[in-house]
Amino acid sequence: MSHAPLPDLFSVDGKIALVTGASSGLGRHFAELLARAGAQVIVTARRTDKLHQLAESIKATQGRAHCVEMDVTDAASISKALDETSAWAGVPDILVNCAGQTITKPLLEHTEGDWNKVLDPNLKGAWLVATETARRMVAKGKEGSIINIASVLGERVAGGVAPYAISKAGLVQATKAMALELARYSIRVNALLPGYVVTDLNREFLASDAGEKLRMRIPGRRFCELSDLDGPLLLLASDAGRAMSGACVEVDRGHLVSSL
Repeated sequence: MSHAPLPDLFSVDGKIALVTGASSGLGRHFAELLARAGAQVIVTARRTDKLHQLAESIKATQGRAHCVEMDVTDAASISKALDETSAWAGVPDILVNCAGQTITKPLLEHTEGDWNKVLDPNLKGAWLVATETARRMVAKGKEGSIINIASVLGERVAGGVAPYAISKAGLVQATKAMALELARYSIRVNALLPGYVVTDLNREFLASDAGEKLRMRIPGRRFCELSDLDGPLLLLASDAGRAMSGACVEVDRGHLVSSL
């Protein structure tokens, strides 16, 4: 008995994907992943020096990439960046909202300036980019997928990062509010909630005694690697997740179900 081959549901071949905060960390990783999965990738950040390097790296492996300067806290900058994106490839099919900031210090030492530095890119910026991108999707009659990169700290707390946790909790609720109103236009909005992921920025800390204590609070007794986010990100970006909207997908080795 012969069977028809299964469709590659996780493919984003031919799609246009815009990634904010792509100059480093998760944003860079997601841009490279989407390019490998077949998307034309627009990488954005406030500073373009690292973006040019990323775009050239993607092109060197037969991918398609274009870098655009964007300040996610500035509506005019977002509009200009999306204009440039449209001129190069078209209106994005996929948006990955990854630009973000954190400041670590005790609650009573945080200032209004600290609050603004964190909330502006993490919450206001994600909102501005998502809504402007959605307007353009609607104007073109395009279905789309918006993926907000939140955090497990959107659903639990940790000391020393109050504005960050608050911003990510707001982003979780923003995801659901946008999903509700954009469903009529066939635009899906979901959130990815990574746990502690080993990157170049935190590798040394996570290997320290303090990091070891943190690891022991995770039921899986392991931190996540960047590659652990690949499947969940592609699920939300592709037809594999076509019925998902308003979902918050935790990738944390069970951290959120821990009582510690």
